Amino acid sequence: MKVIPTAIPEVLIIEPRVFGDERGFFFESYNERQFWEATGVPARFVQDNHSRSVRGVLRGLHYQIGQPQGKLVRVVAGEVFDVAVDLRRSAITFGQSVGLTLSAENKRMLWIPPGFAHGFLTLSEHAEFLYKTTDYWAASEERSILWSDPTLAIDWPLATLQGEPPVLSPKDAAGMPFLSAEVYP
Repeated sequence: MKVIPTAIPEVLIIEPRVFGDERGFFFESYNERQFWEATGVPARFVQDNHSRSVRGVLRGLHYQIGQPQGKLVRVVAGEVFDVAVDLRRSAITFGQSVGLTLSAENKRMLWIPPGFAHGFLTLSEHAEFLYKTTDYWAASEERSILWSDPTLAIDWPLATLQGEPPVLSPKDAAGMPFLSAEVYP
């Protein structure tokens, strides 16, 4: 696998080694030993999640305050614009974000360590999104920051929606402003 650093050093793009020919392709989507050796991240994953969204659905920005989750995310059908926001007050990159396109075609994965909020916008007709987490989901710990918060100034590719607003859950529509949100030390 190839590891590509981002503007936030702890957030990593992972490109698997893909073997393909006229029959199709094969790759290891996760190998604990190789992940640890390539990234230096000794993550232990405890839960796998799978979501499906239609074009224009924006999920996030989600995080768990008392049980922070590291996430290894990827897309197995379609395409999304994926975002990680640093919520670690002590970090030099506090309040900064990384955004990139993940797709079934590019097969890229993104490692988002604990201490970050996460969200994505579905760019294709539909997208299937898989992610591993380092801690279990805890409804009482879940928080949401407003995706369009002007302080964060995330450059979501809204032009791909052709003038339509993103489709949000009630929870995401009522997300907290960044400056009022609970963050990590």
